[in-house]
Amino acid sequence: MYIDTHCHIIPSEYDNLTDVINALENNIAIVSGDSDSTNKEVIDVISKYPNLYGTIGIHPNEIDNDIDQSLKYIETNLSNPKIVGIGEIGLDYHYGKDDAKLQKDIFIKQLELARKYNMPVTIHSRDAALDTYEIIKNYRDLKITYHCYSYSVEMSEILLKLNIKFGIGGVLTFKNSKTIKDVVKKIPLGNILLETDSPYLAPVPYRGKKNMPSYVVYVAKKIAEIKNISYEEVLKVTTYNAIKQFDLNV
Repeated sequence: MYIDTHCHIIPSEYDNLTDVINALENNIAIVSGDSDSTNKEVIDVISKYPNLYGTIGIHPNEIDNDIDQSLKYIETNLSNPKIVGIGEIGLDYHYGKDDAKLQKDIFIKQLELARKYNMPVTIHSRDAALDTYEIIKNYRDLKITYHCYSYSVEMSEILLKLNIKFGIGGVLTFKNSKTIKDVVKKIPLGNILLETDSPYLAPVPYRGKKNMPSYVVYVAKKIAEIKNISYEEVLKVTTYNAIKQFDLNV
């Protein structure tokens, strides 16, 4: 069995959503929300399929004037047994830092929600390595996953001291992705989670096409190659990691 710990398989992203979910067979996917509308789609889709779970949160690029209502909606739905975390949340400075203070404030508010309800968190961090670390180091009590980890080996070593889990996806299979390959080689398999970020970042041999959770097997095979271990061992350990990280009832 494999578990795709981060994807966006919702109706607004796929015309063939049923086919995408059927391709999972008996495997599991965690569907992530990142805005008011996608959080609602996550709640809807996970209610229809037994092998789908969800996380809900507000992405740093999706903050709007109704943020208090957004946070209230998230808090209200954390009691749903199929919501297994808060995310994706975090910091994103790719388009500038003009709203950095606001991003930090909303990030911290969602981390406080996670602490209040003892929920895991899934973090989006882009071009904001140091600021993200300075915040999460104060939340060592939380189970934290860095979705689509993209920073250096050195930063991964710092984060390992916080027992962070690293979401590894299709970028690992890209020809010129040397840094993430070095990270995967260095960090323990016990700190790795498989993910696709579907519909984005499809792995080779589907690069450039719409991604699907079932393609996560290509990520697992690449991890096995880099670590010189069996594909079966990668599936076994990463599945265990995901079940433990998100307290999945499987």
